[in-house]
Amino acid sequence: MSPTKAPFSFDNSYQKLPGHFYAGVSPTPVREPRLIQLNKDLCKELEIDPEFLAENGVPFFSGNEAPQGAAHIAQVYAGHQFGNFVPQLGDGRAILLGEVLDRHGLRRDIQLKGAGPTPFSRRGDGRAALGPVLREYLLSEAMHALGIPTTRALAAVSTGESVQREGAEQGAIFTRVAASHVRVGTFEYFSAREDEVSLKQLADYVIHRHYPECLASERPYLKLLERVAERQTLLVSRWMQVGFIHGVMNTDNMAVSGETIDYGPCAFLDHYNPDMVFSAIDRGGRYAFSNQPRIAQWNLARFAETLLPFLDPAPEEALRLAMEVITKMPEQAEEHRMAGLRAKFGLATTAPEDAALFEGFFKLLQESEADFTLSFRALCAAAANTQSEAAELQFFSPPEAFDPWVKQWRSRCEREPIHPAERAVAMRQVNPAVIPRNHRVAEAISAASQSGDFSVFERLLNTLKRPFEAPRDFPEAVAQPLPHERVLRTFCGT
Repeated sequence: MSPTKAPFSFDNSYQKLPGHFYAGVSPTPVREPRLIQLNKDLCKELEIDPEFLAENGVPFFSGNEAPQGAAHIAQVYAGHQFGNFVPQLGDGRAILLGEVLDRHGLRRDIQLKGAGPTPFSRRGDGRAALGPVLREYLLSEAMHALGIPTTRALAAVSTGESVQREGAEQGAIFTRVAASHVRVGTFEYFSAREDEVSLKQLADYVIHRHYPECLASERPYLKLLERVAERQTLLVSRWMQVGFIHGVMNTDNMAVSGETIDYGPCAFLDHYNPDMVFSAIDRGGRYAFSNQPRIAQWNLARFAETLLPFLDPAPEEALRLAMEVITKMPEQAEEHRMAGLRAKFGLATTAPEDAALFEGFFKLLQESEADFTLSFRALCAAAANTQSEAAELQFFSPPEAFDPWVKQWRSRCEREPIHPAERAVAMRQVNPAVIPRNHRVAEAISAASQSGDFSVFERLLNTLKRPFEAPRDFPEAVAQPLPHERVLRTFCGT
């Protein structure tokens, strides 16, 4: 594979770590690659010429040609999968092209997913099917538009080849951009081998790349643990605010950068159910919606274990310091939760009864099987119109069950010096009108896979870029699914 000039200005740093941190591997060429989608806005953020890539980028995004300066490595890591430790995983179908500095000077990975087998494929084909590629493109860009830290979608191409899953499916390759691909499982890989030299090299790398403020601390590795815990706690809290369920919160799916990563069997709530599980492989409900903060704490405890040798020379003191950080996470999560809910309910101040007020609303949502997103948008309308509850009553059965609660909420709002119109505007800025509804995502995937119609995908993608606006040209994107449209199970697709 001969290098070809491209507008990527690679500045690769992970490749400078010792060779056992990764494996050098080249993508496997595909037969007839075709561009499905290019994220021109992201190109501009990365200071890459979008017009050049639109015309000439397919060979790079398909792995058929190597851009000049590419790294072409697959990273090794381990991980706890559904609580069970697997000592070696790694990028089984992902190959890092390299790193670029964006327009803010931040380092960003560019990675191909589905570009062929690597030494970590574990007898897999290293390929990706079209459906999971389109899903990750839609979901990651939707999360970005919602203001939630996430990996990004740079491009998607079809391969002109089929992949074998339960049956033959169209092949595709996804180009992902991330702050980095270092995971909790990356630390676990070296910890399991008692390789403290490599662990320290990895920790130092993460500090310099993501948390340089730790260098000023007397205990830089403790500060690293604190910062990663803080970011993960905030990230999961923000998932909960919009009804997002990751689906597979394994430690190898938790990036230490604090970005949402690996959109497999993820989904957004339609009707509110705190115990909701969409993932077909989560039979025990480990990663249910309401359990996500606890799983984040569990995962960070595994991360803390890998850092124990560097927290303090005395093992007992190192354990005490680590436990102090981990045990604070539920309190931090609750603070983030309450702050987020006050914004969603239109409250600018705190009051002792707020928690009970919020829980009362969620109890009504669950009992009436009300739509999570639409119910909060209805509250936005109610905030603007203090005389009528017609907009929100439609979501509850029986409607009169809502009356006592709305009176309490209005009474609480009246104690704040905010005009109703201002409250409604503020609420609409945090309560999305549009989310990537499971049935709409399935519809887009089905149209593309079965008839080659990508217009449904593009229409949904464009709508998801403006989540806080009710789309006039696509009102179906806002509507909750009809009973026969409900998607109750999602699949990893790998």
